[in-house]
Amino acid sequence: MNNNNFFFFLIFFWSFSFGFQAQIVTEKIPLKKVLKQIANTHNIQFNYNSNSINNILVSSIPKKLSLKEKLKKLEDQTDLIFTRLNTQIIAVSSSVKICGYLKDATTNTALIGATIKAETNYTTTDNNGFFELKVRRTSETVSIRFIGYHTIKKLSSDLFSKNCNVLYLREHQELIPDVTINGYLVKGIDKTINGNTVIDFSKFTLLPGLIETDVLQTVQALPGIQSVDETVSNITIRGGSHDQNLILWDDIKMYQTGHFFGLISSFNPKTTQNVQVITNGTSASYSNGVSGTIHMKTEDILQTAFTGSFSINFINANIFTDIPLGKKSSLQLAARRSIDDWIKTPTYHNYFKRVTQSTEIENNEKNVTNSNQEFNFYDTSLRWLYTPSDKDFIRVNFILIDNSLTFDETAVVSNSIETKQSSLSQKSIAGGINYRRKWNSKFSTTLNIYETDYTLQAINANILDSQRFLQENIVSETGIKIEGNYTNNSWKYNSGYSFTETQITNLNDVDNPRFVRLYSNVIREHAVFGQTQYQNSNANIIIKPGVRVNYIEKFKETFIEPRLSIHKKINDTFSIEVLGEFKHQNVSQIINFQNDFLGIEKRRWQLSDNDSIPIIRSKQASVGFTYKKKQWLLDATGYYKAIDGITTQSQSFTTKYEFSKNKGSYNALGIDFLLRKNFKNLNTWLSYSFIKNTYSFDNLVEKKFPSNFDITHSVTLGSTYSNEYFNISLGLNYTSGKPTTQPIFGNEITNDKINFDTANSSKIDNSLRADASAMYKKQITDKINVDIGVSVWNLFNTQNTLNNYYRVENNNANKYARYSLGTTPNFLLKLNF
Repeated sequence: MNNNNFFFFLIFFWSFSFGFQAQIVTEKIPLKKVLKQIANTHNIQFNYNSNSINNILVSSIPKKLSLKEKLKKLEDQTDLIFTRLNTQIIAVSSSVKICGYLKDATTNTALIGATIKAETNYTTTDNNGFFELKVRRTSETVSIRFIGYHTIKKLSSDLFSKNCNVLYLREHQELIPDVTINGYLVKGIDKTINGNTVIDFSKFTLLPGLIETDVLQTVQALPGIQSVDETVSNITIRGGSHDQNLILWDDIKMYQTGHFFGLISSFNPKTTQNVQVITNGTSASYSNGVSGTIHMKTEDILQTAFTGSFSINFINANIFTDIPLGKKSSLQLAARRSIDDWIKTPTYHNYFKRVTQSTEIENNEKNVTNSNQEFNFYDTSLRWLYTPSDKDFIRVNFILIDNSLTFDETAVVSNSIETKQSSLSQKSIAGGINYRRKWNSKFSTTLNIYETDYTLQAINANILDSQRFLQENIVSETGIKIEGNYTNNSWKYNSGYSFTETQITNLNDVDNPRFVRLYSNVIREHAVFGQTQYQNSNANIIIKPGVRVNYIEKFKETFIEPRLSIHKKINDTFSIEVLGEFKHQNVSQIINFQNDFLGIEKRRWQLSDNDSIPIIRSKQASVGFTYKKKQWLLDATGYYKAIDGITTQSQSFTTKYEFSKNKGSYNALGIDFLLRKNFKNLNTWLSYSFIKNTYSFDNLVEKKFPSNFDITHSVTLGSTYSNEYFNISLGLNYTSGKPTTQPIFGNEITNDKINFDTANSSKIDNSLRADASAMYKKQITDKINVDIGVSVWNLFNTQNTLNNYYRVENNNANKYARYSLGTTPNFLLKLNF
């Protein structure tokens, strides 16, 4: 691979982003003359009413400025708006002024410093909560945001008034973490005082290799988070397996995270507007997820005008709409479906090949032919908001996710041709109700109820043995949580109760010879929790201790789990944080055999039995510091994590101990490091993660050895350039090879079995991948704009090994490998209306 191409391109990017300050010239000249000069210089034409600009004088504009910069300077000096109609015509029109006063809906006090944003400019409220803003037209959508309050959107026509009406915002009825680092990687990714990372996709620009806001691909850009097989269904947070992550969608626990069996996120990018990523110091209100939490949220905004979008890429088509239902309610609907029924693109072929490689679908037995391979997926979601009063807020959610794969197996049996169909389906359906009430300015309560169901089913037709093998893994979970929040000056208090009932059913059904094994388990868990937060008057120290007490009925066991978050601001440039937590979880994903569920989605969810499958318990502590000055950011965190109660079946062994059933633990010691620099429109970052991740299994030959998720070194270099019309992003990812076990050289086979060396004493090859993406945005009409994007995953077609395994064939230990995606392009066309 020629890395020079990438670095020269990146250097070009940096150079392109630098600009020079224009000189300030005080001489006043007629606007008409300035427009004529600009028109001649840039070969464009201005459309305007002569009477409207006859008496306007402006300072001369430096010739070296770009057209955009010149127009911005003219707008700053006049009450005019310059609107580009096409590449050569710019309309000049008088601006429309909107104004208002922003106040708290409960206390009636002025909200100071709130952001009022129109399509092309923005302002903030003054000490009286007053704002005034110029907009291009009365049909513009204006967003009104203030930290700790629900964002509202209004048409500019609603704000056009000589009297400047009063607008009221309702406070979020939950503890809102303050942001300490804006643009942690790129715009829209921020870090909070609690050490968490939040992603606001309404402000998001672009990341390398992505053209849509795929939530679970985006979080992998953060230090300490990666996927050992480049999927969203196998995300590891600081050395933990994917089943150790708590995945929430609007407070609903989700057991399925991927479409295309993990290559893209199963959550519609248009509906998920905010994501919170927690790696340590978790709030006491959360349980499960001993490695981390990814909490996705839809937008809590009542729409006053119809909005929608339609998009299509090389994998799927997506439609979204948000419909106002009166002044107190709005309904959001979204649906997405794969397009392979209509056209199978090169991207689809690459994805399908990546998912099915080294499985029965790709290579069946010698005398069996596969045909009619069909795959499709879809998801649909609903979110309904209702505010019966200024003190009450109701949210209803529903989501349906489906993946389906079928193929025919044909063979000659008893001198006749027979064909049977095998299939694999993965489906989730979930719903939730969230009710929040603000009783007064200090106290609020929240009630959340959800039901989530997940089904994985495979039918494997063994045509040569006239056998049908049916497998099912079914999860059904109900959760209820009620909590209260109380605020008193420098103190915040949060406490509540939660109940969870989880049932998991597994089925193995063979028709010839007849064999059925059905086993189902249920765990009910109660918990009470409490947390307090203290912030001094200077806001330079924040302490957030908490505790959660859990009781599991079935095992009659109680778990006391302390939580801690401390943030200390030393000065304007330097701060430190200390985080800690105890957690547990009752579910895990296990692999019984590599060919389960057609070998594609081999993992099945399993409840703890507190014996052979223990309750997983974790302890974690971390210390970090942040330095930021003059657009530079240095962020580093060291951590230690100890997890007890894992099983070999949950750790994705593919070589030695592939068929072992033992319980043990692991501990991880690591550091996550980020260096970022902003250059005007360019964000550039370098992240590095180091981890030493070690297993302990008392009943195995090796008591201690490296974890399968011991990715010792991980480095990412990225750069994103963004302006009003373009976003361009490049990235380079390097990871050291994951541990593996090789057969002993010269003595590979013993008693018809592979004779493996010391567990995880070798490593697969290191991985290097370059990605690129670009997005162009254009306003078509007053109400319609278009996004056009293109991305390339694995730009230089590097063949990276994901894992390997061995099989005995003709008394030899044959090695097989699974590889990452090769060069895979994608294209996006999106209409927003």
